[in-house]
Amino acid sequence: MKEAKNQWILPEKIELSQPFVDFASQQGLSDGIQQILWQRGIQTPDALARFLHADLQDLYDPYLLYDMDKAVERLNDAIMSGEKILVYGDYDADGITSTTVIVETLISLGADVTYYLPNRFKDGYGPNQAVYAEKIAEGHSLILTVDNGVAGHEAIEYANSQGVDVIVTDHHELPEELPNAYAIIHPKHPNGNYPFKELAGVGVAFKLACALLEEIPTELLELVAIGTIADMVSLTDENRILVKHGLLLMQQTNRVGLLALIQESNLNLNELDEQSIGFGIGPRLNALGRLTDPNPAVQLLLTFDETEAQMLAQQINQWNQQRKDIVDEIVEQASQKINENNQVHVIVGDNWHEGVLGIVAGKIVKKTGKPTIILTNKEDGTAKGSGRSVDTFNLFASMSKVRDLFTKFGGHHSAVGLTMPIENIADLQNHLNQEVNRLALDFSKGLPLKIDAKIAISTISVDFINEINRLSPFGMDHTRPIFWLEAAQVTAKRAIGVNNAHLKLQVADENANYLDVIGFGFGSYIDEIGSNDLQIVGQLSMNEWNGKQNPQLMLTDFAITDIQVFDFRAKKYFTQLNFEQPTLYVASFTKNAERFANHITQPIYLADDLLQMAELPSCEQLVFLDCPQDVESYQIIYQKSAVSRIYFVCYTHEDAYLDGLGSREQYAKLFQFIKQQKRLDVRYKLDMIAAYLKIPKKLLIFMIQVFFELKFVTIDDGVLSYVETPTKRDLTESPIYQKRNQKIKTEEFLLLSSLDVLKNWLNNS
Repeated sequence: MKEAKNQWILPEKIELSQPFVDFASQQGLSDGIQQILWQRGIQTPDALARFLHADLQDLYDPYLLYDMDKAVERLNDAIMSGEKILVYGDYDADGITSTTVIVETLISLGADVTYYLPNRFKDGYGPNQAVYAEKIAEGHSLILTVDNGVAGHEAIEYANSQGVDVIVTDHHELPEELPNAYAIIHPKHPNGNYPFKELAGVGVAFKLACALLEEIPTELLELVAIGTIADMVSLTDENRILVKHGLLLMQQTNRVGLLALIQESNLNLNELDEQSIGFGIGPRLNALGRLTDPNPAVQLLLTFDETEAQMLAQQINQWNQQRKDIVDEIVEQASQKINENNQVHVIVGDNWHEGVLGIVAGKIVKKTGKPTIILTNKEDGTAKGSGRSVDTFNLFASMSKVRDLFTKFGGHHSAVGLTMPIENIADLQNHLNQEVNRLALDFSKGLPLKIDAKIAISTISVDFINEINRLSPFGMDHTRPIFWLEAAQVTAKRAIGVNNAHLKLQVADENANYLDVIGFGFGSYIDEIGSNDLQIVGQLSMNEWNGKQNPQLMLTDFAITDIQVFDFRAKKYFTQLNFEQPTLYVASFTKNAERFANHITQPIYLADDLLQMAELPSCEQLVFLDCPQDVESYQIIYQKSAVSRIYFVCYTHEDAYLDGLGSREQYAKLFQFIKQQKRLDVRYKLDMIAAYLKIPKKLLIFMIQVFFELKFVTIDDGVLSYVETPTKRDLTESPIYQKRNQKIKTEEFLLLSSLDVLKNWLNNS
């Protein structure tokens, strides 16, 4: 048995309203897709029409944003009077695209505009007073922030003192008190009533561009799509419209810098989708801000020079590769520092690159299912880092209760950034452990995984996947549907990819309907998966090869509901038996236990000793090291252990099942040879006798023992003698013959049976 990594949550089936069903059916949507959309809150014909068509005309009036009219008027005045305008952005992909959107817009209107993205390590996040002072000294008289600003009280007050207005456009969490800016454009402004609250920073910037240009600038939508997807905001309502059109336009882009970046990312221009952005474009733009100066990314998106674009795209790609290498190294080091007893992982390292600690924290959360904070020690006696959490634990709220532990702290439900004295780390760890215990949360069950529906293999088709694709783009709050596969039996399996890191399965139902399953990163589980009792969840997609389209399922998680039986019966596995988890190693013979003692650090128990125990040692899995005389002993031990993972090694020294009992002809041949020779020194001549009679040496020894036991021969001091006129007896009367016969049956069963046969044998014991 293997439990799923996540908590699978199936929705309740709800009866849909008839008007919704009628309209959805007219749109060609199947019952299953209708149910999924209804569960996602799309429950009226109007809502469904808006969702399916995602028309640009459905975008909300930008002037519904509070202070928009004020900001537009001030910017137009600045443009008309030739003021120097500074666009102050942020160092992530959202900030980079936000800056590009506004700079392009202002340039098209004839503005005197420059831009600046802060350096994470030199300037920190958000408005920086020193940078403001520098830019004001250069003659800038209007500052426009994009994707930041609502927390920039000090810098904005300084600008005010210098007679410089600051217009803030932002989407981050609002502080209790807003800064004293000239205008603040924010979808959640306390005095506003904007219909959609979840715009990304680039979405807010685009709204300002629409208001300034008095039209929808479709040429900017590809930038909006990148920033919106990369910032992982809710991909619903207005964001869905922006991203859907942005992706379509991106496939026809003539933006030189973006084309260069697409090429460096090895992406197909005609197949660009939300995954291309999320795993290709977004991380590359983010890499600059995490490791170095982010401003070249804006330069790349603005340039018309193909040579410059190619050079910048290559540089960005190199920074991204460096970022991945750094992340991999820190994840490996941080994983070694995990203390499973902690409810929240607070992990501290030396000289870890602070720009990637949020990514590392997210990977540890995914690996362990527990909230994680990753910190790096600084030379000034502080630790700086980032935290990531799970849906069920508000990390920001819990840490807010001990704000006095931090010198800097900010964030939201699932992500935080902090700086704190090193000596306070232990107090933070204790506090977070207590918070989880107080809330009675159990992270051992894994992260919640919402499943849209159970599905039969027979219902999966190219048409059904095309129907799913009609619901794209997918993202936060609107993920690609996840299905629980019903009645799937594994008909083929193999590990694929570099170092066999990935898994490919073929599954089928009882009517021989087949489906391929691909599990990225699941290659190590190949030996755990048998043919039956496998529960699979994942996302359906299309595999296109040589012009043919075939449905496939991308594995998200799996569970095994029955006992797991592992085949370690080959000698190559003997060095892989030293498991970390508590394991009960069982041998039937002392010599075999001694043989494996060099490979195994945990105790090895003899089967006879275990059979005498009222209660077996605590363990999570069983390893049967050799073949017993009687298989019933292993059945009893399995029953008493109550484990669900069993490894069959079944080492045998004699290989009795290979040599057998000996044939009647072989016994007759040996008997006649002994009768003819009368006396044989079996201490030194066994090899010669075995060669002469063409009988395997081990079998020959056994046959002589049978003759001795039946009193056909005598053995005295290593000399075998023929007994004249022995009593006629059948070979089966020999106890040693009977014992070997039983052992052969045991060895044949344990060594030659399939895993399914062994599993059924244990289940029926």
